[in-house]
Amino acid sequence: MGLDLEHINGQTPLDEEEKQGLLIPTIATREELDEFEQQNVEEAFQWIIGKSLKREKVLSEKFICDVHKQMFNQIWKWAGTFRQTQKNIGVDYWMISQELNMLLGDVVLWFQDKVFEPDELAIRFKHRIVSIHCFSNGNGRHSRLMADIIIEKLFDLELFSWGEGDLSNEGDTRLTYLKALKEADNGSFDSLLKFARS
Repeated sequence: MGLDLEHINGQTPLDEEEKQGLLIPTIATREELDEFEQQNVEEAFQWIIGKSLKREKVLSEKFICDVHKQMFNQIWKWAGTFRQTQKNIGVDYWMISQELNMLLGDVVLWFQDKVFEPDELAIRFKHRIVSIHCFSNGNGRHSRLMADIIIEKLFDLELFSWGEGDLSNEGDTRLTYLKALKEADNGSFDSLLKFARS
């Protein structure tokens, strides 16, 4: 039985080759995949919580890949590696490293020059890294965890609540989130900032 991954609004479809990277052969549906991924993500969150992290480490390509790997290493062979395919969102796959390093350079300047308040810096980072779409799957969850890491480890502030709802399934919380992302795509971050703290 093949992997049946119907994607919902805002999710990026996986290519057949990417689906073959599934490490748990008994997973057959999106619901089962979501359940296993959520467990792996929660373990990654625990891995991160106890760490003392310096800005130079957090704002590095290696750390960004390590976080993704921790989030999905029990589910996908390609966890923590940049995608090798074109998607319906994101930069061309061969430009991922270049675009990510430009983002990291920008964030270092934002941080040093206090260009944005802490919440806005973390949310702008989250928005831009998800628009690069570094990985084949899990970019939204990864970008939210990275924003949480930035806000807690670099600014010693409370983690974001992200609407305190289930963003993996269709519903009002996800619709509000997607609407806020679209507004951020157009340069207005107010709704996404509000959502992150709601």
